[in-house]
Amino acid sequence: MGLWGEHVVPRVTDLALGSPDVRALRVRAVAQARGEVVELGSGSGPTLPLYPDAVTSVRAVEPSAVARRLAARRVAAARVPVEHVGLDGADLPLPDASADTVVSTFTLCTIPDVERALREVRRVLRPDGRFLFLEHGLSPDPRTARWQHRLDGLQQRLCAGCHLTRPIDALVRDAGLVITDLSHDRLRGPGPMSYLYLGVATP
Repeated sequence: MGLWGEHVVPRVTDLALGSPDVRALRVRAVAQARGEVVELGSGSGPTLPLYPDAVTSVRAVEPSAVARRLAARRVAAARVPVEHVGLDGADLPLPDASADTVVSTFTLCTIPDVERALREVRRVLRPDGRFLFLEHGLSPDPRTARWQHRLDGLQQRLCAGCHLTRPIDALVRDAGLVITDLSHDRLRGPGPMSYLYLGVATP
């Protein structure tokens, strides 16, 4: 990733996505998590303290060594066992139908092969499993979307490959997942960076 992407972006992300507003959104996103959880892009572990009692274990996927080090305190304090199992959401080192829940929060924007990653989500979910997602992405507002397309290249350079223009709901459906619940929200801040998808999907 280079010095900026490996050492600076994980720390900035930890701060920028650590606000009470974002924490409240994460609580909503993981409310239905249960059983064995796979978390894509677990980062510095901000979701770990928020999982409900129905969760029994977390297998975390995170490419950044710095983010994994930042997560150490939260991993140690977690109520359930947490194991880092992989670096790439598009190539999960897990058997088919091995997860009750897959969680992704502010992650699908950065995975280079996001289509393959979502196919992996479907593969590792059990038949009655759930994919829970909280992501920023393409706004339906034409004016905002135009700015997102203009700024997308800059965003990718500054934020280690983060895209502003991914239509999260369409990507989830195209992977063969069925969205059973979908709502939208906004982060405080510039419109192109703030449009959110909050949803639940099944295999």
